[in-house]
Order: sequence, then C-alpha cells, then structure tokens
Amino acid sequence: QVQLVESGGGLVQAGGSLRLSCLASGRTFSSYTMAWFRQAPGKEREFVAAIRWSGRITYYADSVRGRFTISRDNAKNTAYLQMNSLKPEDTAVYYCAARSGDIYYSTRQYDSWGQGTQVTVSS
Repeated sequence: QVQLVESGGGLVQAGGSLRLSCLASGRTFSSYTMAWFRQAPGKEREFVAAIRWSGRITYYADSVRGRFTISRDNAKNTAYLQMNSLKPEDTAVYYCAARSGDIYYSTRQYDSWGQGTQVTVSS
C-alpha cells in the first residue's frame, strides 16, 4: 500500500476551476495506477478519473469528460485533477486512490485511499 494525502479542495463558483493534488509516499509510486473518486452527501462513492503508471492512458467518467484532466508527475510522487467548468453537481468529497495494475472503475479494486478533500461549487 501507499499513503495518500489530497489537497486543493475549496469553494468555487459555477464555471470556475480547481486543481486537486494527491501526494503519495513510497518509492513505488510510479508503478501505481492512480484514480480520483468522489462522494456527494447521501450518494455512493463514484469513479471520476484514472491514469496508468506511464501517464499515457487515462479514463474519465462521462459526467466529467472534457472538463476534468487527470495527470501525474512521478518525479514528485503526485497525481493531479484539474477541474474546469465546474458545476454545482460536482460538489462532493474527492478521494485519491491507488492500486497496482490496470484501471478499474470500482472502489473495491483500490487498496490505498486518501482522507478526502471537499469541493463545493456554488450556483
């Protein structure tokens, strides 16, 4: 497992932007698939985006494709989620997750999680 710490959440108006960061501990960060999930009040945690170890393969949920961009800097042990054109329905706690191997959309496939960072989008 790897230890993950998210940052960058906050309050933003609709149409605005935020960039989330996920700092990982451990020397094998570059071998992990990194993902972002989110959980709104009263809802299940849902997949947002993921990126393979090389950074060349990415997947997005339909609800964020074209607005969010996932990236990583293996030299800094950090994954990012750039969120543009934010909508009130993007309001949630955003979690960073990691796993060895391929990208999966299910929370059950990820064995390392951060504590979450709150993103609130006002209308």
